[in-house]
Amino acid sequence: MIGVSRGCRPPPPRTPHLILLYASLIDRCGCMRELKQIHAQLTTSGLSNDDFLLSKLLLFPAVSDAGDVDYSYRLFQTLPSPPAFSYNALVRGFSKSKSPNRSLSLYVRMRRADVPPDHLTFPFLAKSCARLSSIALAASVHCHAAKHGLESDRFVSNSMIHMYASCGDVASACRVFDGMSHPNVVSWNSLVDGYAKCGDLAAAREAFDRMPERDVVSWSAMIDGYVKGGEHREALVLFDTMRAHPAGPRANEVTMVSVLGACAHLGALDRGRVMHAYLKEKGLRLSLALATSLVDMYAKCGSIHEALGVFRGVPVEQTDVLIWNATIGGLAVHGLGKESVQMFEEMRSAGVAPDEITYLALLSACAHGGLVEDARGFFRSLEEPGMTPHIEHYACMVDVLCRAGQVQEAYEFVRTMPVEPSASVLGALLGGCRTHGWVELGEAVGKRLIEMDPDHDGRYIGLSNVYAVARRWDEAKLMRETMERRGVRKAPGCSEIEVGGSVHRFVVHDKTHPLSAEIYSTLNLVAVQTKMEYGSNVPGLVI
Repeated sequence: MIGVSRGCRPPPPRTPHLILLYASLIDRCGCMRELKQIHAQLTTSGLSNDDFLLSKLLLFPAVSDAGDVDYSYRLFQTLPSPPAFSYNALVRGFSKSKSPNRSLSLYVRMRRADVPPDHLTFPFLAKSCARLSSIALAASVHCHAAKHGLESDRFVSNSMIHMYASCGDVASACRVFDGMSHPNVVSWNSLVDGYAKCGDLAAAREAFDRMPERDVVSWSAMIDGYVKGGEHREALVLFDTMRAHPAGPRANEVTMVSVLGACAHLGALDRGRVMHAYLKEKGLRLSLALATSLVDMYAKCGSIHEALGVFRGVPVEQTDVLIWNATIGGLAVHGLGKESVQMFEEMRSAGVAPDEITYLALLSACAHGGLVEDARGFFRSLEEPGMTPHIEHYACMVDVLCRAGQVQEAYEFVRTMPVEPSASVLGALLGGCRTHGWVELGEAVGKRLIEMDPDHDGRYIGLSNVYAVARRWDEAKLMRETMERRGVRKAPGCSEIEVGGSVHRFVVHDKTHPLSAEIYSTLNLVAVQTKMEYGSNVPGLVI
């Protein structure tokens, strides 16, 4: 009898019971660490070549948020003849990865292997095309779906609507929708979202109003469409309608992120506070996305202390670069430059890697705080491997130097830029010339800006102000006349205030407000009382 050492034990027999046991373990897997342990057990048990178990094993890393699609692909490579199930898992995984084009490469390999695609293949190919915004690839995927007789599948059709809309081809999206015999709520949602993505809010609202039934995705798509289209008041009105609707669904995270974004853009602090209370009242979990939206809303609405309160309420190990950016940017717009820099140091201590947006917020903070040396250091960091300074960073750096009175250095910085300076870069330089009396340089920059953007009223006014600083009144007047002669009108100034949870907008000489008569009457009364108190030579009292 031949003895067997403990280190060389033969693998257990490949029984159906053992295979089912491992299959059950894979199904209950919750993280990559557990999956790798199961994979190691399969190897030591002699089951690492079992096609059934390998197909199940590659599913979790391919489709799970906690997975690793590259690990899944390495497993896939060991299968001699992968079935459609395995191809679909990888197509799905790559569709949400940083390289969605790999889904399409895998589909080509699938066809070359003569493995027929099914109704689960094309929706994720469509998602990849949507992420790549390639109308040519989208049309090709649609043709392949039709060729395999899957065009009428509702799951496939819904994905095609979304795909075409994301590629900006709303006409094709509509044709797919119109060709469906029984569109469901997902089909309608895709259509509404498609119109909204393409900026046709009127058509999106028409489709939304025609829907036979709506769910929270329907309302969220329309609200988000209004927010992205700049119709922030309409977004809030629709949200109120949803809340008041007898059959209206409960808002979810996506809805509330859009609503908080609308509050932020309107500067509606009281309304934002009400939405924050709504989150608590409805028991919605404060996800990282919602916490980031709250920080952004409070900061933009002027309450930096409440923004910091929300930020500090998130455990530091759960934070990501987005919430740090919102906090650093919020401190920057409040003029708290040193605090922004301190927050950045705290971010690095927490092990969160900064991105280009982080440095843009920091440069803005340095501009408002006069932190020139810090700004130089941050800009140098953008030139390190893995980072790329964009035109916005250059504009911010010019602003930092000009605000600090270092116009000569700002000019040299612009002159030696590796890219052509944009209007924002030259605008920052023009502002520095005007403030610090660099008239000749300001005149050259101002004329260049007018050449670049002849229909922008601010270009003429900026150059006119440079002439005014030098007391060259005739040339300042000529600029204004040139602007009028070319038909360029100055955009009227406006202001917004929040009263009783509603935001009221006032434009110069505007009388469309429902309380316009009372407002002007009160303003006249204030003017009369001021003249009586201080005399008739007080400027700014002509109404």
